[in-house]
Amino acid sequence: MIERVPAPGSRRDHYRFRKHAWATLMGNRNTLLASRRDAAAGGIKIAGRESVVGMRLDEMQDLYGFMQREMAALIDRWREQYDAGQA
Repeated sequence: MIERVPAPGSRRDHYRFRKHAWATLMGNRNTLLASRRDAAAGGIKIAGRESVVGMRLDEMQDLYGFMQREMAALIDRWREQYDAGQA
């Protein structure tokens, strides 16, 4: 997300945000979404899919799976628009 860059005539370290740093950060959230989806799947195995808890966890699993897929596509579309000067 942040990179060290040279600065002519300076001995100090200089840093800048990489291109698409914020989109990359948001994309990294997919790991969190995946772990929550996986936690829900584990809970379903324990509670049983037909139990009240299992049904709620099934909904959670579906939601986080949906969010994970959509977030990746959303960031890809944003990058395309940004690079085309349309964002």
